[in-house]
This record gives sequence, C-alpha cells and structure tokens, in this order.
Amino acid sequence: MPAEEKTNQHKKHSLILENRRALSLSGVSDVSGFNEENVVLVTEMGELSVKGSRLHINKFSVETGELTMDGTIDSLTYSENKQQEGGFFSRLFR
Repeated sequence: MPAEEKTNQHKKHSLILENRRALSLSGVSDVSGFNEENVVLVTEMGELSVKGSRLHINKFSVETGELTMDGTIDSLTYSENKQQEGGFFSRLFR
C-alpha cells in the first residue's frame, strides 16, 4: 500500500494566480505541450490550458505534482481528461 499512499499524496489540485503574472499549481501529473502562448497541463481535475504571452515554466516536479510558471496569463481553461484524436500539435493548436 505504500505506492497507493504515494499516489494519493498529490491528488489535491490547487492553483494560485498572482497579478496575472505568476501561476503556482499542485496536482499536475504531466505537461502535454507548451510554447510561449499556450501551456497544456494534465491535472487531477482535467486538462488545463493556460493561454497568454511570454509563458515560461520555471519549475515542475513529477514527484510532488507542483508546477510554477510566469508570463502574461490571459486565460485558464479546463476540459475533461479524455483520449483525443491526433497528436501533440492538434492538442496544442486547438
């Protein structure tokens, strides 16, 4: 059961957005794609798309599920976790 407990440790998902410039997240399991205008994250609450300009991921820890990023953040959009047709670029440029 230790592996199960470890998995449950970062099930909680939270985000803190400061002045639309700095974003801190927990409960992130993967970064699906990123560029300076769009970052797509897989979280415990579904896929999260962060749109803006000059976006930069400062730190991401797979072990803890924590991610920090900065830039000008224009929108945060959640969608359900689901298998998507197409590859990386079709998800990135929706």
